[in-house]
This record gives sequence, C-alpha cells and structure tokens, in this order.
Amino acid sequence: MIIGLVAGVACFWATQTVKRKFEIDDSLDVFPVHGVGGFIGLLLTAVFAASLGGQGLPEGATIGSQLAVQLTGAVATIVWCGVITLVLLKIIDAVLGLRVTEEEETEGLDLTLHDERGYNL
Repeated sequence: MIIGLVAGVACFWATQTVKRKFEIDDSLDVFPVHGVGGFIGLLLTAVFAASLGGQGLPEGATIGSQLAVQLTGAVATIVWCGVITLVLLKIIDAVLGLRVTEEEETEGLDLTLHDERGYNL
C-alpha cells in the first residue's frame, strides 16, 4: 500500500507538472503514469522486500545492495529502450518519414491518412 501511495502521488505530480514543464506530447499520460510509477515501484520494492512480511532479500543482501541492483536494472532498461527506440525511429524516418506535411495536418489526418471523417461537426 505504501508503494502504491507513493507511486500514485508521484504519477499525479508527473502528469500535472513534469509533462507541462517539458511540453511532452503524451495525451494518454503513458510516461508519467507507467514510466514514473514503474520506476518508483521498482526501487521501493528493494526497500520493502524484507519488511512487512515480504519474501525477503536474497541471502546476504542488504536494502542498500538490493536498491543498487534495482537501480541498475531500471537504468539499463531505460538506456536499452531509448537506444532501440532511437534506432527504430531513424529507420522509419528514412523509409517512410515520421511527420506529415503541414497541409495534411491542417486538413486532418482522418481524411488524409484514412480517407474518412472521424467526426461530423
């Protein structure tokens, strides 16, 4: 419950503050919720692994050493995902392009990409 409470507050803060400050275009709040919440949950698992009747830490491990393991895993995952995403975006940009023209964006992507109207206003 403590992990959920801390992560929930952090996710709310990330959606309300960080997303706006850095002008992140994330209409579904995927990064502020799943990225921030997952990172905090991953780190706090090391803190609460032995307390409150949990399964405990591996033999000989301390909270500090397990926190280092958790942090290493989290950073490695962030770096891996960032590098692979960059490579994939570069390939897609070279083959198809990542942006539509300004005219297509003004006309609306429902019409220009899907040849249908999403809304009848």
